Amino acid sequence: MPSRTLPTEPPAAACVLAFDTSTERLALGVHGAGGSFTAMADGGAAASATLLPRLHALLAQAQLTLADVDAIAFGRGPGAFTGLRTACAVAQGLGFGLARPLLPVDSLLVVAEDARAQWSPDAPALDVGVAMDARMDEVYAGRYRWHQGRWQVRQAPALMSLAALAEAWADEGTQVLAGSALAAFGPRLALPAACPHVVAERDRAGALLRLALAAARAGEGVDAAAALPLYLRDKVALTTSEREAGRAAAAAAA
Repeated sequence: MPSRTLPTEPPAAACVLAFDTSTERLALGVHGAGGSFTAMADGGAAASATLLPRLHALLAQAQLTLADVDAIAFGRGPGAFTGLRTACAVAQGLGFGLARPLLPVDSLLVVAEDARAQWSPDAPALDVGVAMDARMDEVYAGRYRWHQGRWQVRQAPALMSLAALAEAWADEGTQVLAGSALAAFGPRLALPAACPHVVAERDRAGALLRLALAAARAGEGVDAAAALPLYLRDKVALTTSEREAGRAAAAAAA
C-alpha cells in the first residue's frame, strides 16, 4: 500500500466538522465560511444509524459538503462504549476517505467549556471540575483550568468511585463543578457544598465546536490511524452496526 502524507494542520480559514456521541445526547457542529452551525439530537444506541445523515443535514444547512471539510473533530471520551466506538469509527472513515486530519476532543472538557460559558464566559481564569455518571456507582472525572484564553488539564480523565472522587477533590480549589453525576448521585457524591454546581448542560454542541476550532488552529490534527477513543474500562469489540457506520463514512467521503 502506498504511503500517505496528510496535513495535520488545516488552513487558517479551516472548515471544521465536529461530533460527539459519548453521552445520550448527540452533539454536532460545523464551521465554515458562512459561520458556525450546531445541532443536538438523541444519541445512545441510535447514534450509529443517525450520525451520518445528521452530519449531511448540518452540512447542507451550512451550504457545505464533505469535500469542503478541512478537519474532523470527534469526542474521544471518556463516555459510553457504544458512543465512543461509533464516533471513532465514523471519524476514521471520514478521515481516511477524505484524507483529512482528525481532532480528538476530550469529552469531559466539552462539559467544562459549556460550564465556563454559563458561569463566567469573560473570566480570565476559572477552575472547573467535571464528574459524569459512569453507572455502577462510578464517575468519569477530570479537572480543568481556563487560563489566558486556553484550557489546561489539572487532572486527566479517570474512572473513580464516589468515595475516591470525594477524597480526591476534598481540598481542591475548584471554582465550579459540572456534569451529569451531580444530578445522578446527588448528596451521595459528597463534594464541597460551597462550590457552585452547573448541573444542566446548555449548549454542548457549541462547546464542542469551540474546542474543535481551537484544536484546529493549534495544529493538533492527527492521522486517522492514530486517532483512538479514550476507554477507561476494558475495551470491547466493535458491533456490526458500528463497523457499518465506519464503512458508510468512508464511502460517503469517497
